[in-house]
Amino acid sequence: MSGRKCEKAKGSRPAVWIHQVRCEGAPPNQMGIRYHRIFLILLLLHEANAALKDPVQKWQTLSGAPPLVIARGGYSGLFPDSSHLAYQFALENSLPETVLFCDLKLSSDNVGFCKTCLVLNNSTLIAEVFPKGDKTYKVNGEDRHGWFSVDFTSDQLMHNVTLIQNVLSRPSVFDGTMGMSLVDDVVGLQPPQLWINVQYAQFFLDHKLNIEEYISSKAKEFGINYVSSPEVGFLKSLGVKLRKSNVKLVLRFLDEQLIEPSTKQSYGAILKDLKSVKTFASGILVPKTYIWPVNKDHYLQPATNLVKDAHDLGLEVYAYKFANDIFSSYNYSYDPSAEYLQFIDNSDFSVDGVLTDFPSTASGAIACLAHTKGNPLPPPGNDTRPLIITHNGASGIFPGGTDLAYRQAVEDGADIIDCSVQMSKDAVPFCLDSPDITKGTTAATMFLTKVATVNEIQKGSGIFSFDLSWSEIQTLKPDLVGPFSQQGLKRNPAAKNSGKLMTLADFLAFSKSSNVSGILVDIRNAPYLATRGIGIVDAVSSALINASYDKETRQQVLIASDDSAVLGAFNKFPGFKRVLQIGNVISDASNQSVEEVAKFADAVSISRGSVVQAHGSFLVQFTNVIDKMHTANLSVYVGLLKDEFMNLGFDFLANPMVEIVTYSSLMVDGIVTEFPATAAEYFRSPCSDFSKNLTYTIMPAKPGSLLSLTDPSVLPPAEGPAPVLEPADVVDPPLPAVTVGGHGAAPSPSNDSSTKSGATAVGASSGFCLLVAGLAALLAVSTR
Repeated sequence: MSGRKCEKAKGSRPAVWIHQVRCEGAPPNQMGIRYHRIFLILLLLHEANAALKDPVQKWQTLSGAPPLVIARGGYSGLFPDSSHLAYQFALENSLPETVLFCDLKLSSDNVGFCKTCLVLNNSTLIAEVFPKGDKTYKVNGEDRHGWFSVDFTSDQLMHNVTLIQNVLSRPSVFDGTMGMSLVDDVVGLQPPQLWINVQYAQFFLDHKLNIEEYISSKAKEFGINYVSSPEVGFLKSLGVKLRKSNVKLVLRFLDEQLIEPSTKQSYGAILKDLKSVKTFASGILVPKTYIWPVNKDHYLQPATNLVKDAHDLGLEVYAYKFANDIFSSYNYSYDPSAEYLQFIDNSDFSVDGVLTDFPSTASGAIACLAHTKGNPLPPPGNDTRPLIITHNGASGIFPGGTDLAYRQAVEDGADIIDCSVQMSKDAVPFCLDSPDITKGTTAATMFLTKVATVNEIQKGSGIFSFDLSWSEIQTLKPDLVGPFSQQGLKRNPAAKNSGKLMTLADFLAFSKSSNVSGILVDIRNAPYLATRGIGIVDAVSSALINASYDKETRQQVLIASDDSAVLGAFNKFPGFKRVLQIGNVISDASNQSVEEVAKFADAVSISRGSVVQAHGSFLVQFTNVIDKMHTANLSVYVGLLKDEFMNLGFDFLANPMVEIVTYSSLMVDGIVTEFPATAAEYFRSPCSDFSKNLTYTIMPAKPGSLLSLTDPSVLPPAEGPAPVLEPADVVDPPLPAVTVGGHGAAPSPSNDSSTKSGATAVGASSGFCLLVAGLAALLAVSTR
């Protein structure tokens, strides 16, 4: 792999993620034939029933009304920017008042169309259709090379040029399938409000195309509500022509150091004189960092006074550069809803609207999540919500298995906090995700002489907890390493080595003193540890008894394992709930296997891929595994959920909350997550109650709906079906006796994996990474 670049597989995310806009002159992904299947959009409608009444909320916007959702180029986070499908999808999946944002361009014959980039080769296939049509022009005093609309007639553009996605981490399967959108086309969708943005008025005027005249002549016909531009002179002149209309003029600010072309002032200087802006505009559109600055380490700084100052002058404030798949600050922990709430639901102010590539997420933040921080979390149950179960605590924010991760999880609203038990050489049980302590600690820098290979535990070498004493392990620091760090998505670097590892006894003492409803103790590798003279089952049992959990009635105790014999060893604790972990993906479960599981377990924990099948990054269909388990009176927990957008299939719209909603709608009994705050945020909202007749709600994903809009020929090859769970996969042999004096025994060289549970080993040959054409990132249905 050295020296080779990973290529983006069609329909999938790039192996190494950079939020990169397609470079000028870069070869387009593919040439497609325009086809019209817009009627299939009906399969995608997520519109909720209209309500008679919604909860009355008080907003700190200038008008007191809810903030506007402004869809930049439609739903451009999914479909090619400014395509008909992008605009239609935005209307059908967002708040009823959503504004469609059209970045106006003119053809050589003065016909208006919507397209964000000035040069068309960034986001269309025009270079293939007109290979000799490129030019170099002066734009705001600088040379710009590419294909420009001013050199083509509307017929040439509309009948020959198709669109492509210009952000490389977004779906490419729609490239070349949709034509460009005239302003008339967007108006034909009858949007509630229309926002026209004019980014380069002077450039078009230099080419004898007057956008000012175009807008003033069409304003009434099109029903234009807003016109924005970064050019002061253009807005002042247009204001004279539109003074008798209700069109709102908005000054769009660019980066502070850039120069506004008509006044020759920097935008930073103009920002200091908002009174002058009020003389020709009713609002301002600013980058979001104008309001909430971010330091060089990507953490939020205190908010500026911009919104308050503008509101005091009667200026509305709109913020832009919102997208679910653009990293902005570690403070949001990869939850895009949290970012919107920072702008609309803080105690001091609210912006008047957000310009976004993902309008459904902004809609959910406004309609569902705002003003709910003080709401109580409803108790879990069949008629309310699933359990929120952690994975090593809030391990998306602090190193997993540490005191800080568990405290954060309790604060965030977790119901069940978990301890994945590992054992030291001197048989001290403690909490950490893996027995290979290079994963989660700084062991690799301190105990290189302890590197070993234990095939019964994992492929590849590691430094294992059972080769170090607890006193040695205590010298280590925890290490927070996110699953997508190599792709550029790190987790909370400020807390990378924060917190301390906890013994199981410390974990149980902490749990008892907290308000969680239960604990989950995860036990793995018991057969192998027995050969090393370490009895993990006895160690866990003793710790639970010493903490009086055998007599506990306030908190539920869940014992989880991939080994049926381990679960059977806890039959002596009738109050405990036993959870069989089925780690690998299954497509179904035979009736006999379910009957076997019900003999020794009360619940199963399954991977996301066992719930929903995928093709590339698109969801295909739900399995019936949940229903099969429920029929046998087995609770079903699904995991592992992560907030990073690379972890999500396209059907989840780069929004981890949509995944939570989806599994909740399938009546799972618990979700296992590294970000419990995201789940609790949703379940505190009125939208988590599907019985409420709300104007808008966050809807679950619909497998197959997006896939039906694609051309099958551009998708990666479909993988074969995952195996069906059979009895042999879930029944393990009895646990071996603990070898006396086995402490410190050499690791077994054996490649025999018979000591591993069949529930983990089943179907290993089929795998579940959906690694196609270099796709290294986990997708929507990746396993734990």
